[in-house]
Amino acid sequence: MELKGKVALVSGASSGIGAATARKLAAHGVKVGAAARRLDRLEQVVAEIHAAGGEAVAIAMDVTDAAQVAAGAKKLFDAYGAIDIAFNNAGLMPISNVESLKTNEWHRMMDVNVKGLLNTTAEVIPYMKRQGGGHIVNTSSIAGRKVFPGMSVYCASKHAVTAFSEGLRLDVAAKYNIRVTCIQPGAVESELFEHISDKKYREQMEQLKNEMTFLKAEDIADTVLFALMAPQRVNVAEIFVLPTTQPW
Repeated sequence: MELKGKVALVSGASSGIGAATARKLAAHGVKVGAAARRLDRLEQVVAEIHAAGGEAVAIAMDVTDAAQVAAGAKKLFDAYGAIDIAFNNAGLMPISNVESLKTNEWHRMMDVNVKGLLNTTAEVIPYMKRQGGGHIVNTSSIAGRKVFPGMSVYCASKHAVTAFSEGLRLDVAAKYNIRVTCIQPGAVESELFEHISDKKYREQMEQLKNEMTFLKAEDIADTVLFALMAPQRVNVAEIFVLPTTQPW
């Protein structure tokens, strides 16, 4: 896809992978709708994009609220007249053992990681169908391929993202010219660890930083860019990207 002049909705754009991808896309001529709950952080990202000569608009959007997602997609369309790309990146990872029964965390994780992705997908598909095509990129995880102790619900949510991405591709790629890509990162420097309320697992995850060199958010942004820039005849369906030193 030729990216210059395209329009992208990026969820989870207030930090980490989302912010890095928003900046990367804008640097390649994409008009970006940077969406997340934290408007102050979004405005900072948008200001950085404008300062670098790019185009972007901040969209206050909680992906778990279907009405907010609908309003956010409309705001982006009204601003730029299209939605060519959707990067479903918003996610949470408050891991703990099942017997800890942190059910509020379970439900919040599923609401954001799965239902939020579904909400955004449901809003962008009609725009892409009317335009004659588009590209949806979903952030899954190594946890969408493997299961780890303390990560049962998180893994379930990311396995759901991986399965949905493949099913979505089968439904919309050939029929509507909408490509679908599932990004499955390993360990990445991000704010995800800050969601962990279980002290033991928080310490374990922080210890991993001493055992391997984590990917940077920009590495995943480059991965997204690679998939988007493939020729239109090519659908990069899955990308599994790990730190060189990650052994599992």
